[in-house]
Amino acid sequence: MTQVRLNAVSKHFGTFVAIEHIDLEIESGELVALLGPSGCGKTTTLRMISGLEGPTSGEILFDGKDVSAVPVRDRNVGMVFQRYALFPHMNVEKNISFGLRVRNVPPEGTRDRLEEILEIVQLTAFRHRFPAQLSGGQMQRVAIARTLITKPSVLMMDEPLANLDTNLRGEMRRFIRDLQQRFNITTIFVTHDQVEAMELSDRVAVLFDGHLEQFDTPDAIYHRPEKQSVARFMGASNIFEGTIAADGKLQTDFGPLCCALAGDSDAGGRVSAMIRSEAITLSTKPNSGADNRMSGIVRTADFFGATVSYGVRVGDHELNVDEHSTERIAPGTEVYLNVPADRIWLFPDSLN
Repeated sequence: MTQVRLNAVSKHFGTFVAIEHIDLEIESGELVALLGPSGCGKTTTLRMISGLEGPTSGEILFDGKDVSAVPVRDRNVGMVFQRYALFPHMNVEKNISFGLRVRNVPPEGTRDRLEEILEIVQLTAFRHRFPAQLSGGQMQRVAIARTLITKPSVLMMDEPLANLDTNLRGEMRRFIRDLQQRFNITTIFVTHDQVEAMELSDRVAVLFDGHLEQFDTPDAIYHRPEKQSVARFMGASNIFEGTIAADGKLQTDFGPLCCALAGDSDAGGRVSAMIRSEAITLSTKPNSGADNRMSGIVRTADFFGATVSYGVRVGDHELNVDEHSTERIAPGTEVYLNVPADRIWLFPDSLN
């Protein structure tokens, strides 16, 4: 297990700033996702940690030792690429054992390690097949096995599931997480997929335009984002402004709301707030016993299988509501909304 730390790391390509002054500490045995839109600097950060790119400034440390100038071959890192990078003329077992052969590991050691890793990644029955004879998921497992067999101190994965279909991506996410926990290996995973990041990671680093916006647990990134930009990237749509009233309630364009966090602000203060669409309950009948009761009119109803996504006009504002329900409420129907006080999030930067 290896701790990875980035101290004030920047990377410039000429006048283009790819990464600007990032501080990041990844604990031993932790799985961290680098999450963000295309071009935000995720892969550049990964390549600097691996040694494929050198930082323009700052330090990259493995267990406290500065490896910024250490060549990739001497860092004992493993990389799994998006396009697998398998050798088409080699069968599964030769692809997997390639790393040991180039390290001149004795044949008996290679054989024992190969048998072990084939069983772990469930490819023993496919050992004599060539890449062209494998499915996408099988090829990805070969690529992962080829990396793990060398026992790297840090495992790095650059969008390894991007070429798989939706069902296979879910299966491979579980496979990767189980494998990472079994080996207890420090793992850095690049993705632009929010679901992948939340399902796989111990912590998530959100990057925008070469800057680290937030580094926290998946739960905190999703429910307690530090900035509106992070909230919107994580799918939040009910973001609005309000004012803290003297009675501690949050005054909004669609009425006063009891908010568990409003007591942290001075009366009269202007704040930014978020309500997750799944935090709102929707009914065609009023609920007199609930907090934060509102009425509105359904404008849109979109069916997504497990959920129905509603757009509900409340006063001059429209709220998005996601319901896990087989009931379909038609547009034009009057509905009643309830929002628990502890599900209203005030952005920290608006509380200053």
